[in-house]
Amino acid sequence: MVFRRRDGVNLPENGGVKRIIRTAFGVSAAAALGGLIERELIAAPHYHGERSDHFDGRKFFNAETGEHGRGSFFKWMFERERGYWRDWVDDPPGPPPPARVDGGRMRVTFINHATMLLQCDNVNILTDPIWSERCSPSAKIGPKRHRAPGIRFRDLPRIDIVLLSHNHYDHLDLPTLHALRRIHRPRIITPLGNDLFLKKHGIRNVTALDWWETWTGEGACPTPITLVPSRHFCSRGLSDRDANLWGGFVISGASGHAYFAGDTGFGEHFALIAQRFPSIRVAMLPIGAFLPRWFMKPVHMSPDEAVSAHAILGAATTIPMHYGTFNLGDDGELEPLEQLHVAIEEAGNPNIVELGHGEGREV
Repeated sequence: MVFRRRDGVNLPENGGVKRIIRTAFGVSAAAALGGLIERELIAAPHYHGERSDHFDGRKFFNAETGEHGRGSFFKWMFERERGYWRDWVDDPPGPPPPARVDGGRMRVTFINHATMLLQCDNVNILTDPIWSERCSPSAKIGPKRHRAPGIRFRDLPRIDIVLLSHNHYDHLDLPTLHALRRIHRPRIITPLGNDLFLKKHGIRNVTALDWWETWTGEGACPTPITLVPSRHFCSRGLSDRDANLWGGFVISGASGHAYFAGDTGFGEHFALIAQRFPSIRVAMLPIGAFLPRWFMKPVHMSPDEAVSAHAILGAATTIPMHYGTFNLGDDGELEPLEQLHVAIEEAGNPNIVELGHGEGREV
């Protein structure tokens, strides 16, 4: 039996109403539980501090705005036109880097993606290290490697400092950080708020910086490191969008300035960095995950924009990165380098040096 409303719509009898109420309650309870699990196990803790020109008291934001919200993300997911990637590239690993580099020399090894080994002034610095199979909260799903790290983890020299530019999974990889903690015990330097997330997961010895703040070094690592602005965003889950800061780093020592950009879109921050740090000896700039431009432009540079950034920075040498390992955009595996080669030629062949995965070179 059903009850009929005056407008002719059939309504269930009392037992059916109770079932609907129970179902609705169950769905609500499951959603609440899922939200709790997401906040406790996946999302990063929210940073709390004073307001600034890039923090409104609740969220961080870029100096230059650009649409990159959840609505545009779902639009991209439905309209994706993926470029071609080989399933696996079976290259041999590069040779073990030297134990130390000093005497005014500076050496950079491209391990792959945004993982770079910078060696200068007798200090070994590793950027955004990831040796995991996937950049994902799960070991079963999520973006998977298309090639092995260019340097085997066991072949790393003693790591003194780890720089973490932001908390995305392809840049802040917890399994790798735990392995580094156990074996190397490095000082970790990262933007505001990421220290809370790391400590929550048992990783200590962390220094958090705001834009333009400088860590002045310690003990055998007297190298000053400054967090500089970038144009990007942060999130580990659904509830922590922009709850922590992002940025790049300038490493300043007797051998000169080195700039690691992390993830960034093209913007006015390059000119500001060049003003404060003239004569950059080497810049490490991202070129991948740049398509589609309507979606990626606010947060990921294109190869031709990286060439422009090289000129603005006044860098003696630029080494491209953030390509060819994880399929994170619609650009194909080789597309960033192909477009970079064209842009370099059109710009008059500036000193932008492509390193092979696992290749190290003095600059």
